[in-house]
Amino acid sequence: MGSSLVGVTDDAEKPPYEPHLGETRPYWRDIILGVNDGLVSEFLLVAGVVGGGLTADQVLLTVVAGGIAGAISMATGEWLATKSQEEVLDREVALERDHIKWYRDEETEQLHGMLAGLGLKGDILDAATEQIAADDESLIESMKVLEFGVVDDDRRSPWMAAIYSGLLFIAGSLPSVLPFVFVEDVFVGLWWAAGLAGLALFGVGAAKTVATGTNPWVAGGENLAVSFLGGILSFGVGRLFGVNVG
Repeated sequence: MGSSLVGVTDDAEKPPYEPHLGETRPYWRDIILGVNDGLVSEFLLVAGVVGGGLTADQVLLTVVAGGIAGAISMATGEWLATKSQEEVLDREVALERDHIKWYRDEETEQLHGMLAGLGLKGDILDAATEQIAADDESLIESMKVLEFGVVDDDRRSPWMAAIYSGLLFIAGSLPSVLPFVFVEDVFVGLWWAAGLAGLALFGVGAAKTVATGTNPWVAGGENLAVSFLGGILSFGVGRLFGVNVG
């Protein structure tokens, strides 16, 4: 027997009501990607150039330039990617309108199959299909969700995607940049950058569980471990390059 989603009537058994994420939900990818990319790529850049033998001033110039370039790249990349994706969806919806106009029977049969896939059966399935197919807008909205996975409330603004990813990349780069503003010893700066970036990476991994509902310690540890291994590799490559070139 399948489980029932009928609500519990005893208020004493109900957990506190947990609201959905709301308007930020479509942009969590940009939020996490932007800040995480800033944290990881800038720390790897620091580790690489310190390993290569640059002075503190040279490291600072390099990571500031890298942060600005990375933020611009992230923002423009997300803008173009999101705009292209939205244009593809618009084209698909326009094509679906043509299909409904000229091939309504085939689209209705397709709807019938999709609703059956949701678990509707018998008279309920037939009645639901007939009711939805009776109105063009109801049919197009249903096909948008069932065929393309398009929910209007979850569609993304290219500008908001660019702003989130670009600004948060800058924020993510700060733990690796700031130590070299205050120290002259590049290895002291590297340790400070590693510590600050590590804390931030763990924090970002844990913070995303607000949306994912997973274990914050596990998520934070995963984020930190992957970046730590990347930092070791980047430092080693920089050291090898610096020795050979020097």
